[in-house]
Amino acid sequence: MKAAFRAATALALAAPAAAQTTSTAPALPARAAVPSVAVAAPPGAPVESSPPKAATPVPRRRHISPSPAELRVWAANRAATLEPATRGYLNAVQVFPYIDGVIYHVLTAPGQVTDIALQPGETLVAVAAGDTVRWAIGDTTSGSGETKRTHVLVKPFTAGLATNVIITTDRRTYHLALTSTARTAMSALSWTYPQDALIALKAAAEAARAAQPVASGLAVEQLHFGYVITGDKPAWRPLRAFDDGRQTFIEFPASLGESEAPPLFLVDAKGNAELVNYRVQGRYYVVDRIFDAAELRLGLKHQDVVRISRRRPS
Repeated sequence: MKAAFRAATALALAAPAAAQTTSTAPALPARAAVPSVAVAAPPGAPVESSPPKAATPVPRRRHISPSPAELRVWAANRAATLEPATRGYLNAVQVFPYIDGVIYHVLTAPGQVTDIALQPGETLVAVAAGDTVRWAIGDTTSGSGETKRTHVLVKPFTAGLATNVIITTDRRTYHLALTSTARTAMSALSWTYPQDALIALKAAAEAARAAQPVASGLAVEQLHFGYVITGDKPAWRPLRAFDDGRQTFIEFPASLGESEAPPLFLVDAKGNAELVNYRVQGRYYVVDRIFDAAELRLGLKHQDVVRISRRRPS
């Protein structure tokens, strides 16, 4: 029992001494931080790669539908476009009928020139194209005098192009839609002019009617020229009037057809005017009756009046 008490006392005395010894020991300086140095991997060693980044999504373009006005314009242009046709070819020349306001579709190709031939005698005023960078456009002429003809030459630089061309002349306006293909091109194109042909036919018919005699079977001794022409002096004032006892003929200047023709009124003894039937033959009015007095009237605010009076034969 005494031995155990002594051992406990010794341990209690030793503990403060050990604590005092530890607290009086000098402190060691702090260890300096060593900078990290990147060491290159030896050749052939596997390289660790960072994980791939997720791709940034590309925003999708929103589809915008054409407006009703755009659809109407597209439909109108499409309906007005005239395509090349097999029956319209004369050898290698596509011949279109000219119609005012129609768009003519022309196929072209790189390395090939397409000849657009205008009407003989037609004078070129201007050529305008929507795309002048990727298309070569020029003009030249052939022939001389009345047969002189203008040619507009077009050539694309590459396939897959489209543009429009407007050609103005002293007679009309041409609207063309050009497209370029890889190999197929129209060699040449020209037009027929139905309206001009119709005008020429009408002019020939009028000339033929004018060359015909105003009446057949007339005897000079039966003609009565006793008519007096008085009143205003417009450009259409008659030159003379005469009758054959059955019909009355009123002769006008040759320029009658160039302006509005005046109507003919019969005037009775009381001065009342009545529109009368007559027919025009060349530059003559032919009335299927004899009258004592008649008047030609034309105009509203400033009316021209020419009176034709018949004198009784003596």
